Amino acid sequence: MIAGIVLAAGSSSRLGRPKQLLPLQGEPLLRFTLRRILTTSLDAVYVVLGHHGDNITRAIEDLPVRIVYNPHAERGQSTSVLAGLNAVAAAEPDAVMFLLGDQPLVDPKVVNRLISRWRETRTGVVAPRNTGDPGRNPILFDRLVLPELMTLTGDVGARDIVRAHQMRSDISLVDVDTPAPRDVDTEADYLELLESQESASSADAPCLDWCAEPE
Repeated sequence: MIAGIVLAAGSSSRLGRPKQLLPLQGEPLLRFTLRRILTTSLDAVYVVLGHHGDNITRAIEDLPVRIVYNPHAERGQSTSVLAGLNAVAAAEPDAVMFLLGDQPLVDPKVVNRLISRWRETRTGVVAPRNTGDPGRNPILFDRLVLPELMTLTGDVGARDIVRAHQMRSDISLVDVDTPAPRDVDTEADYLELLESQESASSADAPCLDWCAEPE
């Protein structure tokens, strides 16, 4: 069983409003992202929420995902990693893939290629190499690496763990011909995302109740 853990608990401090709910092609950005992820061969998808969790839940609760709440999201990304890992532990996954909720242009084909490579190699880490840049999200970890991820603290991801496995040749890099998907962290990022979409005008559609500002 391969589980996907989507990290979407951030406060969107640089944007000033919940990025997870930004309109994208007529639906919330996180919902758009999840629908792409749900087309992959991941066996289960977990979504870690934190800030604005109630409003965001309303935007995705009908999707076939398992929602995990991180009550310590303000302490940094590592707490969301741990919350996701604790949630999937009961399923005893063979591998876990981490994806970012603010990367709506994640390529389902790349996700599937990472899964296929892991099935072939069973290396500790499988990551895309986008135009020569290794170790960018999404990244897959074999179950034997999960105890290392459980040691993370602070506002950090798994970059150092990926580098350590690369040093001991326990990583498989999948060459991808396109740049890594961009995060949406700022208003400029969002506008650039809209400009990259042919149907960006649909983002101006009337806002439904899930777009309401959090109380």
